[in-house]
Amino acid sequence: MKKIINEPDHVVDEMLNGLAFAYDSLVTRIPETTVIARKVEKSNKVGLVSGGGSGHEPSHAGFVGKGMLSAAVAGQVFTSPTPDQVLEGIKAADEGAGVFLVIKNYTGDVMNFDMAKELAELEDIDVEFVIVDDDIAVEDSTFTAGRRGVAGTVFMHKILGAAADSGASLSEIKELADKVNEQLFSIGLALSPATNPEVGKPGFELEDQEIEFGIGIHGEPGYRRETLQPSKELAKEFVTQLKKEMNWSEGDRYAALVNGMGATPLMEQFVFMNDVKKLLVDDEKLDLAFRKVGDYMTAIDMAGVSLTLLKIEDDQWLDYLNAPVDVIGW
Repeated sequence: MKKIINEPDHVVDEMLNGLAFAYDSLVTRIPETTVIARKVEKSNKVGLVSGGGSGHEPSHAGFVGKGMLSAAVAGQVFTSPTPDQVLEGIKAADEGAGVFLVIKNYTGDVMNFDMAKELAELEDIDVEFVIVDDDIAVEDSTFTAGRRGVAGTVFMHKILGAAADSGASLSEIKELADKVNEQLFSIGLALSPATNPEVGKPGFELEDQEIEFGIGIHGEPGYRRETLQPSKELAKEFVTQLKKEMNWSEGDRYAALVNGMGATPLMEQFVFMNDVKKLLVDDEKLDLAFRKVGDYMTAIDMAGVSLTLLKIEDDQWLDYLNAPVDVIGW
């Protein structure tokens, strides 16, 4: 294992310290916690909290700041943060108008964030939540009851963050989150596995020319292994699977995110986006009204890519996606 680290057990703590120091004009680390909170003046608006296991950077701390998350809570690598840590994130985000939790659908995250919600309500903080389950690849995979939450979570952060910044109430954000979640779909693939520094070896094995469709962001199994194909064929597989779920019509408006899994160069991600454009815009005649390419929800050093599509049901969703932010990772 070749990694630029010190002691594997200290990776998350040292990462959070380095992040908070490097971007101390935007965020701060709450002492004695794994919480990164934004440095903006309190304004009696709804606070937005997300988080999960580390190893998905820039998710989630990279989206803390004006216009997106109020706070992010980090667990150990690929491990949910504990309820007491999530509670500290809720308390840091609370401005008096309630706190909304964005939770990826993994058993540990759902359980621990729910426990933290109950603890916060005992302290008279109103809390609502959404469980993002955008991954169409498999159901009831490792660590999951139902579909996994993956890179679509980033669109959820952006839209809800803009809504909160505009002054939406807790109940309005809950209604918006549920509607967005119904229109949010993702699928990914891996070319090579991730190596958890706390484990010291890859989480699974792929042959040199082998890929896996539907892989999870913790290395959970996908739905099919094949020999590596040209980018346009990989894009065709993604679009075929997404179309089965979304049943779109010519002229429908979508937001599209091509997301790198950690070790895939931007050059390759842009090639892939070009192939997605040919399929969705030129062939399917969809309006990709919002596009984004880059590393947003990674799996440490996994090589691979995912594609997220969000059907834009309301003009305001597009406004929220385009709203300015002051964060590290967007």
